[in-house]
Amino acid sequence: MTHLLDSLSEFQIFLLLTIVKVLVVLVITLTAVAYTVLLERKVIGRMQNRWGPSRVGPFGLLQPLADGIKLFLKEDLTPLATEKPLFLAAPIIALTCALISVAVVPFGALTRIRGVDLFQIADVNVGLLVILGITSIGVYGIALSGWASNNKFALLGSLRATAQVISYELALGLSLVGVVLRAGSLRLRDIVDVQTTHGMASWNIFGGFQFVAFFIYLMAAYAETNRSPFDLPEAESELVAGYHTEYSSMKFAMFFMAEYANMITVSCVATLLFFGGASSPLGHLLPDDFGGPILSAIFPILWFVAKIFSFLFLYIWVRSTLPRFRYDQLMDFGWKFLLPVAMANIVATSLVLALRG
Repeated sequence: MTHLLDSLSEFQIFLLLTIVKVLVVLVITLTAVAYTVLLERKVIGRMQNRWGPSRVGPFGLLQPLADGIKLFLKEDLTPLATEKPLFLAAPIIALTCALISVAVVPFGALTRIRGVDLFQIADVNVGLLVILGITSIGVYGIALSGWASNNKFALLGSLRATAQVISYELALGLSLVGVVLRAGSLRLRDIVDVQTTHGMASWNIFGGFQFVAFFIYLMAAYAETNRSPFDLPEAESELVAGYHTEYSSMKFAMFFMAEYANMITVSCVATLLFFGGASSPLGHLLPDDFGGPILSAIFPILWFVAKIFSFLFLYIWVRSTLPRFRYDQLMDFGWKFLLPVAMANIVATSLVLALRG
């Protein structure tokens, strides 16, 4: 009986900590999505010699709140001829898949309380496959939204988006094989641990000679998240607004939130696989107990956030700089350039690892 109570107590602690982690990560992710939109509007405004949002709150910091209230209070219209269950399910699928994938991301150094990792919701040994699998399911939201809308422009937009996402998923997945070969594991913490010994010199993009893989991943990530210069699904001049033409109010906002949540997920994966995750660029030059246990837990999170912010800034910079591709150029670039280069990178990485013994 005592052993049963002890095991029940441990389970209750595990369950409580897990629920708290899920809530904290969900709130932080949704807040980051809202303020990534503000960051994009402010940065692009500065790059185009204008202010951007500056009226709501100090320096425009309450603009996401105003946008949320506006979208929530807008009239929610659903066309009569739609497949209503699927029409409603599409934005839910898109946003849910975008948020779930964050569950396997390790945000900080390994810190356990009662055997529970504080900075990762689910530590699974195939974490990379979980992210790739869940994010690929999100394409169903895009496909269903266009088909269920009973609108030929929305259908064309969803077909274009689906073809784009599926095509670039191949190059994106193959670009990560070299990283997996070097780490010998699909577990995200194992991949990060390989890159922590000598700081920046151990990161996969430098010490692992995966800069070609990173380039492929970055290009595929732009296409996967429908971002400029590969934002063909939402080419307003050609397709009205793409697959979400018939959506309004919060249903439209869910597609919008899914896009920016995917941007954050892609930035997290790039940080973990190519830039050492939450590790310091200085490596082990500092002692493990530098600054005490609290600062030793906080510094990795700050490094992780700084790296993610750098990727988000790069996303925004590219959008404000480069023009949109034609659709045939987009598909040719994915199938005829990125895919062969990704396969060549796998062969080259395998040969280097074999020669090293």
